[in-house]
Amino acid sequence: MKYRKEIEQYFEQYWFTMMRDIARMVAINSERMPAEEGMPFGRGPYEALCEFMELAKERGFEPKNYDNCVAAIDLNDHEKQLDILAHLDVVPAGEGWTVTDPFEACIKDGRIYGRGTADDKGPAIAAMYALQCLRDLGIPLSKNARLIVGTDEECGSGDIPHYYAVEEEAPMTFSPDAEYPVINIEKGSIHPEFRASWPEDKALPRVTEIHGSLKVNVLPGKARAVVEGLDLATMQEIAEQVTQRIGITFECSEKEGSVQVTAVGKGAHASTPQEGNNALTGMIEYLLALPLAPSEAVNKLKSLQKLYPHGDAQGKALGVAMADDISGALTLCFSMLDFGLTGFVGQFDCRAPICANNENMRDVAEKAMAQEGITMDHDDMAPPHHVPGDSPFVQELLKVYEAYTGQKGECIAIGGGTYVHHLKNGVAFGCSMPGTDNKMHGADEFAVIEDLIISAKMFAQVIVNLCE
Repeated sequence: MKYRKEIEQYFEQYWFTMMRDIARMVAINSERMPAEEGMPFGRGPYEALCEFMELAKERGFEPKNYDNCVAAIDLNDHEKQLDILAHLDVVPAGEGWTVTDPFEACIKDGRIYGRGTADDKGPAIAAMYALQCLRDLGIPLSKNARLIVGTDEECGSGDIPHYYAVEEEAPMTFSPDAEYPVINIEKGSIHPEFRASWPEDKALPRVTEIHGSLKVNVLPGKARAVVEGLDLATMQEIAEQVTQRIGITFECSEKEGSVQVTAVGKGAHASTPQEGNNALTGMIEYLLALPLAPSEAVNKLKSLQKLYPHGDAQGKALGVAMADDISGALTLCFSMLDFGLTGFVGQFDCRAPICANNENMRDVAEKAMAQEGITMDHDDMAPPHHVPGDSPFVQELLKVYEAYTGQKGECIAIGGGTYVHHLKNGVAFGCSMPGTDNKMHGADEFAVIEDLIISAKMFAQVIVNLCE
């Protein structure tokens, strides 16, 4: 490929400097925080944006600031051809870090550890170095490549509308915020609330409260409940029986005349529920194994168990299971529940294939719940995103991937969503290599250093091939 030798030699010289700049970005806790004046997504994302712009200036670029939501740097001042969309915000650090402090980057065993190294500060810096490489080498290009970095991808992408309110889409866009080779399909989604209510029944034993996840797009690894009118020994005995059946463990403790229960499963992203063990549906399974007094509350628990049985990640019981050859199978995760003495509010997260629509997914789910006396919000399903795999843009990305990695390039579909979901010709391209678990959103997040270097090289080569 043209200029490949020069690109390879450039990163032999600059790879460590790239790691140093990634470490500078990792040092900023950029999880979303309360908005302040001039800081629409909080102080952390704002400081990360400022640091990125400072790095860009040090590298000889002139960053553009869009309302402290988004920043952009250009390779040249020619006609726009390619946009690269990355983000600087991160999910909360959480617990369980063992290699390093989450906001202190550490290089160990060929990896760079720290929150954001893989998602998405590392890829953002790799893209900046790709632009720097081509500028420093003086490679003549007739069209422009632009790097755009946002600050709210993890919490709804409220930043991007500020950018596209004043800028047009480039003819081609990729986001280095997922996996290789190329993600050209992002499934549709719907996450409606549903609810029911009833008069309080004081007969014992009874469940007084249940709580699931705090975020709809997270399969709950833990859930908690409170039960009145049963002794601790009975509840522990039944807990052991349920654990043997479904693999969820239950921690029971007495407090103020009741028993508090914590169900412990395995958390996962709601787009991949098969990778976890849902503590919320496991909790319902356990509670209905207890000798509870008959009541309308118990009847509604039975309805929830009927509609969302433990282990059903495809929406089979709800009647919405479907799949197609292009985008795969529907997934459904019952993730949120606030259940009290007189009613509940719940929410599920569904990632739907291309063949899904409001009529065969939303309306079917709504009808199934109505038959159980549960009211579901009539939200529209967000449509799936699909860029044809045989398009020249996608084929160019696959060609570069194969050349630099020696691996077969192919298109894949995901249940998650990226910045490009609503862009006409946008796909995800990197930076996680196939088979690598970077522990994104978890403790000890890392990026493989060689993968970041190869990614920067590929980004540079893609720009050459598309913009020359």
